[in-house]
Amino acid sequence: MSKIILMTGGARSGKSRLAENQALSLGSPAIYIATARIWDAETQARVEEHRARRLTGWRDIEAPLDLVGALRDTDGGAPRLVDCLTMWLTNLMMENRDIEAEAEALIGCLPQLDAPVIFVTNEVGMGIVPENALARRFRDAQGQLNQKIAAVADEVHLVTCGYALKVKPQ
Repeated sequence: MSKIILMTGGARSGKSRLAENQALSLGSPAIYIATARIWDAETQARVEEHRARRLTGWRDIEAPLDLVGALRDTDGGAPRLVDCLTMWLTNLMMENRDIEAEAEALIGCLPQLDAPVIFVTNEVGMGIVPENALARRFRDAQGQLNQKIAAVADEVHLVTCGYALKVKPQ
C-alpha cells in the first residue's frame, strides 16, 4: 500500500503549506490535486494564494468531484497532494451525490495505489453546533470522512499555528 498521510486542522492553520513541503520532500515534481471550485471572488483569491506559493515542482490537476479517478490517473511514482477533502465534500453535497458511496470508493481505492498521497482536510467539529440542518449534516459528514481516512492513513498530523503534531503513529 502507498504511504497515506492526513493533515488536519482548523482554517488557516498552516496545513496546506506543511503538506506541500512534505509532498515535495517525497519527490519532485509532485502532483497537486485541487478540489476547489471557484464560487466567488474570495475563493478565487484563496486559490491564487495557493498557486503563487507553489510556483515550481508541481503538476496541477483539478478534481472537484472525481477524486478517485484523479488518484488512479496520476498513480505511478510522483507523490500526490489532495487539497482538500473539505472542498471535495462540499462539492459532493452541492451536487447531491451519495457521500457515503463516494467516501467508500475513495477508501477502497487507496490500497491499490502505489505512489504516496497526502490529504489535507479541515477539523470542523471543534466549534459550536451549527444552527441549521445542512451545516450540521456537513459537519457530521466531514468528521466521518476524516475518521475513515485517518483509520487507513499511515500518518495523521494535527496542525495548529503552523506546527504539526503527529497523532498517528504514536
